[in-house]
Amino acid sequence: MKSNTLILRTAALYITPLQLLFSIFLLLRGHDEPGGGFIAGLVASGAFVLFMFSYGVQSIRNLVRVDPRDLLAAGLLLGVLSGLPAMFLGQPFLEALWWEFPLPGEASLKLNTPLIFDIGVYLAVIGTILTIVVALMESEEDAGPIGKG
Repeated sequence: MKSNTLILRTAALYITPLQLLFSIFLLLRGHDEPGGGFIAGLVASGAFVLFMFSYGVQSIRNLVRVDPRDLLAAGLLLGVLSGLPAMFLGQPFLEALWWEFPLPGEASLKLNTPLIFDIGVYLAVIGTILTIVVALMESEEDAGPIGKG
């Protein structure tokens, strides 16, 4: 099922990238201010669902190119992996750790386990929502219009 509304289809082309960009913003500001992996994943899922309602299930499969269940599994894996560095250093599982890697010039790359965990939550939320919505939309397409058995 896809929308035949020109206004919705046109709006989806402009709104989807903006929503995805905003979801990345929410993800990256997560532990310092309100935001994080869960709400960012919901915003990204909303963008994908809007696009799916506008252009159909196959369009989202072409856009994402990964099965939503694989996104869910990758998110869970990242969440678990984010707790392992602390264990290897003799600290409790999921203890927050920060690393700073110098880059050429005066810049540096800052990496931390809470961000890795948030990325895992982000992927798990997107994978969960897309798995549910794709399954519902595909079952509706298979059933056909009501009363036309």
